[in-house]
Amino acid sequence: MLLIYGNTEMWDAMAAGGMEAVFDAHRGILAETRASGELLAANGLTTENARVVQLKDGVPAITDGPFTEAKEVLAGYYLLDCTLERATELAARLPEARYSPVEVRALMQPFEE
Repeated sequence: MLLIYGNTEMWDAMAAGGMEAVFDAHRGILAETRASGELLAANGLTTENARVVQLKDGVPAITDGPFTEAKEVLAGYYLLDCTLERATELAARLPEARYSPVEVRALMQPFEE
């Protein structure tokens, strides 16, 4: 899984360079990984109606925003079926990687029901 993080400064910098170039880069990676059968899912994430939920003394405490204690927010993801090396190569090609971290993570084995 590629986890794409971002912040306001990053989005401003990318917008200054033209968002169509950013979208084109994502469209290219989506087309490539879809054609190769590597793409399982991908999407951007919005902060609209986002909430943080945490139990405090057994009672849910709900606050607005996706903002835990971090400078960046999780802005999107790619779920891929590929090697670690391939995932790393694709993460480096994402336009966001120039400005903010892109995490590459393996999924855990599914839980038995």
